[in-house]
Amino acid sequence: MSPHAARIARRHTHAQIRRRRRVAGLAVVAVAVAVLAAFAVGLGPLGEAVREITLPLRHDDIIRQQASDKNLDPALIAAVIYEESRFRDQTSHAGARGLMQITPDTADFIAKNSGGYRFKQADLATPQINIAYGTYYLRYLIDHYDGNEAPAIAAYNAGLTNADSWVAKAGGLEDFDAASDIPFPETRAYVANVLERRGQYRDHYGRELGL
Repeated sequence: MSPHAARIARRHTHAQIRRRRRVAGLAVVAVAVAVLAAFAVGLGPLGEAVREITLPLRHDDIIRQQASDKNLDPALIAAVIYEESRFRDQTSHAGARGLMQITPDTADFIAKNSGGYRFKQADLATPQINIAYGTYYLRYLIDHYDGNEAPAIAAYNAGLTNADSWVAKAGGLEDFDAASDIPFPETRAYVANVLERRGQYRDHYGRELGL
């Protein structure tokens, strides 16, 4: 075999090896995705662990209690908590605190209107109080928009003043469309994510949420 032919043969062999490695790599990824998907729907021994990572749920007893007390869908509450904090107690740069990320001004408004005269801002670190206050405000927003949840969820994220202006510009609640009438990309995504997660919590945690 001539040197030139040998070089061509080597290149051909190396190309075949690279192709086999790529195919093998893709196969591994496909298997991993399939296994994780199976686990996530409870078809494997690690299903619960995977679900806890991808769609966590904590304090379901408090969520059920507050949902009943405020006449709210517990899956909606869980979805808002997920979108706000991923069920982790934290404080934002704007000072929003706890699982439902309640700002100091909103907390004071809720305390004043719900009879929480002994309320202190530090109380928002307590899951019971944080979820009670967050669900109070969510119920308030839904009532403000006559039961229309999309602008209420938008207001939870961007504030009542902004949401009111978007509803007005849309021509009223009947004409309001979250996908086209919310000018803030973050809030559009927030509303879409909350509604999507709501369905997921209903599907995966119906028993825990009392559904």
